Amino acid sequence: MENRIVDSYGMKVPFPPERAFRPIRRIGGKTGWYCANFLWQLRGAIDELLGGPGMRRCRQDPECPVIGNTLDFWRIEDYEPNRLLQLSAEMKVPGRAWLQFEVTPVGNASFIRQTAIFAPRGLPGLLYWYALYPVHWLIFRGMLRNMALTI
Repeated sequence: MENRIVDSYGMKVPFPPERAFRPIRRIGGKTGWYCANFLWQLRGAIDELLGGPGMRRCRQDPECPVIGNTLDFWRIEDYEPNRLLQLSAEMKVPGRAWLQFEVTPVGNASFIRQTAIFAPRGLPGLLYWYALYPVHWLIFRGMLRNMALTI
């Protein structure tokens, strides 16, 4: 079993899951990533220089994720309408990475959880994760906050 680093943020919103999930299912492509899109574009450009797909692969359907389709430099690994979107990274990283969004009903409201998961490959993977942790912290918290504002 590989070691994994998990970074998760959550927020309660006063909307039912169908509405709370709307910005999640639209993420990426022309919609963007809800926070620091220029940094996502920069990461895509660096990825292309390293031989990865970069941000060239936009989503095929702007409203409905389809398991197996690409979404920028991610692949849609799992999708349950109004509940779950899991993306696996296809960008060049020293390890394996996932980004997951979950919406859980809480009475008349919803709880949104955003989780980044990274399985580092050796010391380079650990150095990569911890060097980027401050940037990830800002971006991921900002993404969650801005998604909640667009509901």
